[in-house]
Amino acid sequence: MKIGFGIEDEAFRQEVAHWLEQHLQGEFEQLRFRGGPGDEHMFPEERKAWEREMARGGWIGLGWPRECGGRGLSISQQVIFHEEYARAGGPGRMGHIGEGLAGPTIAAFGTEEQKRRFLPGILEGREFWCQGYSEPGAGSDLAGVKTRARLEGDRWLINGQKVWTSLAHESDWCFVIARTEPGSVGHKGLSFFLVPMHQANIRVQPIQQITGTSEFNEVFFDDAETAADNIVGAPGEGWKIAMALLGFERGVSTLGQQMLFQNELDEIVRIARTNGAAADPMLRQRLARAWAGLRTLRYNSLRMLSGPQNGSLRPEAMSYKLAWSTWHVELGKLAMDVLGPQAEILDGEPYELSRLQSLFLFTRSDTIYGGSNEIQRNIIAERALGMPREPR
Repeated sequence: MKIGFGIEDEAFRQEVAHWLEQHLQGEFEQLRFRGGPGDEHMFPEERKAWEREMARGGWIGLGWPRECGGRGLSISQQVIFHEEYARAGGPGRMGHIGEGLAGPTIAAFGTEEQKRRFLPGILEGREFWCQGYSEPGAGSDLAGVKTRARLEGDRWLINGQKVWTSLAHESDWCFVIARTEPGSVGHKGLSFFLVPMHQANIRVQPIQQITGTSEFNEVFFDDAETAADNIVGAPGEGWKIAMALLGFERGVSTLGQQMLFQNELDEIVRIARTNGAAADPMLRQRLARAWAGLRTLRYNSLRMLSGPQNGSLRPEAMSYKLAWSTWHVELGKLAMDVLGPQAEILDGEPYELSRLQSLFLFTRSDTIYGGSNEIQRNIIAERALGMPREPR
C-alpha cells in the first residue's frame, strides 16, 4: 500500500511536530526516548502526567470515531502522528492498552452506557488499563483459560489467575477473559469483562525479570467483583470479542509499537557511526537489513489497515506477531555486536543496565509472550492458509 501525503496532511505534520516540540520540555524533557521495551518501568507517574498533557492537546483517540469522542482522522494522518512522535522522542505510552485495545473494543461491542462510562477516562488520560488474557497454563493458547466468573445478584465474581500482565500495578481497570459456562472447553463459554483493579479481592504480584525490572505481573482474582453490566457483549461471546481485540492490537496500535522500535534502531545506528562499528561490512549489512525489516513491518501494518475492518482478525494480521518478534530479537543481538566489548561492561555502582543492554535481555522474551512463535505458525497455517489442524 502506498500512502500519499497531500497539502492538508503536511500541514497536519507541522502541527504535530510543533506541538511536540513545545510540550516535550520542562518537566517532560526527561521522558524523551524513554519507556520502550525493557524500559517500561521508568517514570510511570511522569508518563501518566504526559498522557493528560496529550489529552489536553487532543492527541488521544486520533482514529476513534467522532461519535465516541475521537477525532476520526485518516490513516495517513495517524501515520504522520506516529512518525513525528518517534522523531521527537515521545515516551512509551502508559495509555497504549486503553487507547489501542480497550477503547476500540468498547466502542465496537460495548453498550451506550459502557461507552459513556469508560471512553472519556481513556481519552482524558485519567484511567489506565491492563490486559487479562494469559494464564500460567494458557500463555499462548487463549482458548485454554481457566479463570471463572459467576453472576451473583448485581455483580460478577471472578476467580483465577492471570500472568505476564503488563503494568497491572499501574492500572485502574483490566479487561478479563473468563469462563462463564461450567464445563466449557476451548473457545466456547468465554466472556469478556471490565474489572476494576483497585479492590481487596485482586492481588498483583510483580515478576522480576533478568533485567532486574518488574513491569509485568501475576494477578490473582479471589472473588474479585465487577458490576453485572460490566460484561462486553453477551455471556459466551468472549472469544469473538477477544479475536476482534487482537485485530485492533495488530492494526493502528502497531504503528505506536514501531515508533519505539525506530527509536531503538536510530540509537544503534548513532553508536555504530560514533564507535567505528559501521566500518565493519558485516555490521553494515545487518544495520541495513534491520532498517529494511522495520520498513516492511510498517508497510504490512498499512496493508492490514487499508482494507475493510469487519471486526475479525484479517489474514495479514495473523503474521504480524511472528514478524515483529523475530525482527526485534535480531535487533537486540545487533545492538550488542555494535557495542562490542562495551556490551559486557556495566558503568559502575549501582551497576544498572544501559538501555541497549536492557533491550537485548528483554527481547529474549519477544518470541514467547503474546503467543510463542510456534503457536503463531500454527495460527497462520490453520486460520490464514486453511491448512489441516495439527493432530491433537
